[in-house]
Amino acid sequence: MNALTFAHQLVDALVEHKGEDIVLLDIHELAPFADYFVICSGTSDRMLDALARVAADEGKKAKIPGRIEGTARSGWVLIDFGEVVVHLFSPDLRAYYRLEDLWGDGQVLLHVQ
Repeated sequence: MNALTFAHQLVDALVEHKGEDIVLLDIHELAPFADYFVICSGTSDRMLDALARVAADEGKKAKIPGRIEGTARSGWVLIDFGEVVVHLFSPDLRAYYRLEDLWGDGQVLLHVQ
């Protein structure tokens, strides 16, 4: 499975589980460590935990191991699948870190609000 297909599967799973303001960002020309970012918001710690489990489960199904960093309580959970990196944020921390602006030269492939 290629990275873009996997990224789309992650987005679909996050949408299905009520993730909010989901962005799929192509950064392959900007960063040597990943090709795509999936950025998503969750409205509570419980929601962020659930979204992290969903993303991790998608990785297991695709046989793509992911490494989880951060916690829902901290407001930012990162799941590194290699070519695809998932960022799950509380709304406040997403507004603070503004990854979409930081990686603004990347191409937005999909934005689900």
